Amino acid sequence: MTTEPHGGDPARYRVVVNHEEQYSVWPEGQPRPAGWEDAGHGGSREECLAYIETVWTDMRPLSLRRRIEREAAG
Repeated sequence: MTTEPHGGDPARYRVVVNHEEQYSVWPEGQPRPAGWEDAGHGGSREECLAYIETVWTDMRPLSLRRRIEREAAG
């Protein structure tokens, strides 16, 4: 059994997302780091990673995607 460095139950996690629409896995029950919000999905680490793989299809930060769109629009 592995231990979670932040304490708590290492078997349960939440998917979190930041303002740049980047995703991560965070231990359930632990305070989220500043700038990160709950993405509405939880489960085992593997379940959370599988969810992230389905929703995070464009790894570019949101600010970069918007800049590229603006430049393309002229």
